Amino acid sequence: MTKIFNDPSDFAEEALAGFCDVHSDLVRQVPGGAVRRFRPATPKVAVLAGGGSGHYPAFAGLIGTGFADGAVVGNIFTSPSAQQAYSVAKAAESGAGVVFTYGNYAGDVMNFGMASERLAAEGIAVENVLVTDDIASAPPSESAKRRGIAGDFTVFKVMGAAAENGADLAEVVRLGRKANHLTRTIGSAFAGCTFPGAESPLFTLPEGQMGLGLGIHGEPGLHDTDLPSAKELGHELVSRVLAETPANAGSRIAVILNGLGSTKHEELFVLWGTVAPLLRAAGYTLVMPEVGELVTSLDMAGVSLTVTWLDEELEPLWAAPAETPAYRRGNAAREAGARGVEETSDGGAAAAAFVATDASREYARACVAAIAAARSSLHDAEERLGRMDAIAGDGDHGRGMVRGVDAAAAAASAALGHGAGAGDVLAAAGDAWADKAGGTSGVLWGAGLRAFGETLGNSSAPAPSALAAGVTAFADRIIQLGKAETGDKTMVDALLPFVAGFSRAVAYGVEPGRAWQDAAREAAAAAEATADLLPLKGRARPLAEKSLGTADPGATSLAMVFAVMGPHFTGGAGSGGTLETTTAAAAAES
Repeated sequence: MTKIFNDPSDFAEEALAGFCDVHSDLVRQVPGGAVRRFRPATPKVAVLAGGGSGHYPAFAGLIGTGFADGAVVGNIFTSPSAQQAYSVAKAAESGAGVVFTYGNYAGDVMNFGMASERLAAEGIAVENVLVTDDIASAPPSESAKRRGIAGDFTVFKVMGAAAENGADLAEVVRLGRKANHLTRTIGSAFAGCTFPGAESPLFTLPEGQMGLGLGIHGEPGLHDTDLPSAKELGHELVSRVLAETPANAGSRIAVILNGLGSTKHEELFVLWGTVAPLLRAAGYTLVMPEVGELVTSLDMAGVSLTVTWLDEELEPLWAAPAETPAYRRGNAAREAGARGVEETSDGGAAAAAFVATDASREYARACVAAIAAARSSLHDAEERLGRMDAIAGDGDHGRGMVRGVDAAAAAASAALGHGAGAGDVLAAAGDAWADKAGGTSGVLWGAGLRAFGETLGNSSAPAPSALAAGVTAFADRIIQLGKAETGDKTMVDALLPFVAGFSRAVAYGVEPGRAWQDAAREAAAAAEATADLLPLKGRARPLAEKSLGTADPGATSLAMVFAVMGPHFTGGAGSGGTLETTTAAAAAES
């Protein structure tokens, strides 16, 4: 269990600050993460690893010569925001382009993708390389859906060495994707990990059991089995990895036997005593194997086996020198050159930038009150939402929603104080939510609130039809980003019934407060009904069967938030003219 912390919500930030202070000769902290202490003397491709905290030495521990140029660091097990990725890229970029590389998780894909769009719009060459090495998370026919786990290390190492050698952006990307294509990982867990401040682990296993097919975000294994001996476990891991040997693979392999956080090196060495002979007996030459903690999951007790099939291109990159705070190989020369420029902008908007009518500013007060109500509700439900998420996910949904709504509430109040109208207040809230919450839900809520605000604008209090257009824009943006549909067991399962119900009732002339209340009840019922669904999107998908009987936490929190926001959004709305008397037919339809 994680014992050393102050405020649990500040754990990731404080850990990053301490890390950067200890290793100030190699790294420097920037908004969103960390970069190399010294910029390259001549332009080179910036390889930027990224993801949530809790995986040390991935990701910040791998910054340095021959490896990463920077790391984008999110909250524990939570995707960093698009703003964080953008800020780190701006600090690390030296004129030859940047490449983000990360595990294949929905939140990371969305946030790094949005950061890439922003960088490209500024004329910076940018690419993304996803790691998909976890063979337990999807069948070979759907390998593009697989998660990235300890194979991150191999892919990052290959890309970092290629960039250090002077390869251009296209070549670094090609080699990274090639390494990913030739990498396979399988893991097992003996006990779950515990968030700072939590009283219990994210999952538990029965006595004498092991979870096979774990993730690195505190997810349990895909199925439980009797705890084997070291020899039996070694045979299990090797056989599963070699069963997925790539076509035309060579006989030389990079091997990582990785501890997940609480498994001791001595235990790994015992396991290696079975793994290595089995691989050699299969005809393989092991090239500079690694045994130790390289991609962890806080204090999880577990182990994973990664194999990368090498060729004449990949082997020299795998073997190349590197010097980082957590990893050294060979004699990598320290970089020389000018220090990078520290980022100073906080991304805030000046008060003078806000232009709004008095009516919109008055409605903005209702928007701030709506977010405050959501904040209170989410704080009350944080633990329950976390427990729901831990059934088949990483247990961070409650904490992520609280971090997001706290930031949104502060940003909305600040914008209101600077004279913002309703649209700018909601947009500011959305940007802050996405930046501080991270993860899939963070980016979706952030983007949705911004779309809501952009639709309402700053010229007047919204008429009921404009309010309906706003919630429709909220939903459209979330669907555009998340690609989820009704029945996928996501927040969309509650969102779409709400939007449909509210829009329909408003069109029939139902008073907006009642229309919102009725739609919120539909959303709550739809959220509860997700207990009968299997997840088809997100981190819960690999553990689909375990989620049966538990409602989706994203749908649950959305229904909860919309319910408490309603009185504020509808109470301050304009009428755009007098609403017609509700007909009996309209009432029945609503």
